[in-house]
Amino acid sequence: MFGLDRAALREQFEKMGEAGFRADQVMLWIYRRGVSDFELMSNIGKALRARLAAHFVIRPPELVTEQVSVDGTRKWVLKLEQAEGKPVTMIETVYIPEANRGTLCISSQAGCAMDCSFCSTAQGGFSRNMSTAEIVAQVWFAGKTLGGDFQNERVISNVVFMGMGEPLANYNNVLPAIRILLDDFGFGLSKRRVTVSTSGLVPFIDRLGGDVDTALAISLHAANDKLRDQLVPINKKYPIAELMEACKRYLAGKDRKSHIIYEYVMLDGVNDQPEHARELAKLLNGQGQAAKVNLIPFNPFPEARYKRSTPEAITRFSEILRAKGLLTMTRRTRGDDIDAACGQLVGKVQSKQKKRLGDIPVRVQ
Repeated sequence: MFGLDRAALREQFEKMGEAGFRADQVMLWIYRRGVSDFELMSNIGKALRARLAAHFVIRPPELVTEQVSVDGTRKWVLKLEQAEGKPVTMIETVYIPEANRGTLCISSQAGCAMDCSFCSTAQGGFSRNMSTAEIVAQVWFAGKTLGGDFQNERVISNVVFMGMGEPLANYNNVLPAIRILLDDFGFGLSKRRVTVSTSGLVPFIDRLGGDVDTALAISLHAANDKLRDQLVPINKKYPIAELMEACKRYLAGKDRKSHIIYEYVMLDGVNDQPEHARELAKLLNGQGQAAKVNLIPFNPFPEARYKRSTPEAITRFSEILRAKGLLTMTRRTRGDDIDAACGQLVGKVQSKQKKRLGDIPVRVQ
């Protein structure tokens, strides 16, 4: 059932000869009360509960390991469903607690084909897309594991698609998952508390803007095509000028508080010089208050070719952007002692046929 948004679940109920509102009731039990046993759904008739148990499952992912950082960040390695004859595949999900929020960073693919040179996930290659059910199950699992209330005092207030994979490359499975996160009969999260991050798949940005209203983050990391081609290879297919036009289209018609977060990993001597900051400011200033910059200190991983920018370089970079009128934040590194920080998630993608960007055609499906 984790794989069915409300429209799909209503359709299934109607095929069974049941009223559509019964699907709404079941969703409330699953996502607001955290119930996975049909027998506990007390406002559903006994006969219907039996039919549901015969036709559907509510299956949480299998926990492989849990690690807790000194700063309270939690990382779970979760085993995906395994088809007969296929290798075992595991992904990682991270929970980041803060004083006024709890952010869950979820994965959308096992591995990643985008081949970004500074990201540990990308260096491991790509195994497969995750299903809608596998994506949604991460959120349900985390809520149950953390022991929080699914609807009142939430332990999970924000969900970000910033784990393993490129969310928009798995669009047909990610979209229903977003709808479940936002649905009042699902997790009921605010549209500003669900963020989809992308390396820049322009056609899918346009589709996302037309299909659902959610926060958008762009994994930018460079303000000129020559450097971004090296850091984010998808830029060769959708260069910066096309990407920025897609961002403008995404914001068109949205309320004044809407904005796009531009993520910028700070790499020592690569993209962290004053001239890079001025170049970035020039690129983004046309968006005014709709652009926010998130500077991310690089998180090292084995065999990484980069080093983290010095604190002085990050501060200088930030000051230049702010002087140019850009709202700029520096992300505090969380969970790096358990390899749970940005760019460090690798899971266990045990496919013998790992693929990278050059092997996979990127097209709108």
